[in-house]
Amino acid sequence: MNAKSRTLAELTIVGPDKKGIVAAITNTIFQNCGNIEKINQNVINNLFGMQCEASFLKDGFDENLFQKELLTIGSSHGMEVKVHFDESDRIRNMAVLVSKEDHCLKTILEAKNRGEISVQIPLILATETTLLPWAKKFKIPFVFVDHKDQGNAESKILKLLEQNNIDFAILARYMKILTPNFVWRYPNRIINVHPSLLPAFPGAYAYRQAYEKGAQIVGCTAHFVTEELDEGPILWQDSFRVDMGEEVDSIRKKGQEQEARTLLKAVKLFLTKKLEVYWGKVHITQ
Repeated sequence: MNAKSRTLAELTIVGPDKKGIVAAITNTIFQNCGNIEKINQNVINNLFGMQCEASFLKDGFDENLFQKELLTIGSSHGMEVKVHFDESDRIRNMAVLVSKEDHCLKTILEAKNRGEISVQIPLILATETTLLPWAKKFKIPFVFVDHKDQGNAESKILKLLEQNNIDFAILARYMKILTPNFVWRYPNRIINVHPSLLPAFPGAYAYRQAYEKGAQIVGCTAHFVTEELDEGPILWQDSFRVDMGEEVDSIRKKGQEQEARTLLKAVKLFLTKKLEVYWGKVHITQ
């Protein structure tokens, strides 16, 4: 199908694991003359998650009817069903999730202000209010979300993402671990930056580990977020050399600058719409 003559629908289904949901969804796609492009499903602790991309000829395809049919299936199976139609001509909406470190947020906002990335940022979501001044400077809505209870926090964030028609999100040093219940709703649409060359030095203290191990080359990794911590498909990596005897504060400063550049590069790659993810790897299409 020619891209201009088709409608691409991204489906996410999350809820208690039950028989029949996969058949019901795929049958509905076929009944609407759709073609399944990608499909993935998983179950963790009786929580079922399914992601599917399907394409339809625009001529004769009723988006509202298709969405209504899927919502009916979701309701009958006690599952949450979301349908996101890809609008190729619309500028994408990106949410930014932050905690208190400003280097990644600053770089992204300044790049957008320069016109280096063509994207809308309808809101910044934060675990605390430290970075509110940056949001005010660039006139972007800033929402503090109390994270004392991660489940409640994620529910509020998901509602805000839906209300703002968010296409993808970036974790600009958002220091919380997202649950499968959240991640499965945005498959390959949440980008994180990790302060090491994955797979290595996991967790929050990568630079300390690099310093203690005497690493001579340190880097950063931008990757898609999955239910497996720091193991998602890699979008971009970069590195820098550590000088003999260099202290951890100097390594951290260099690393933070590298993190910001790496995250920005990943966002640019994502916005090209030329990325395909299969077999756990990111591939750039022509």
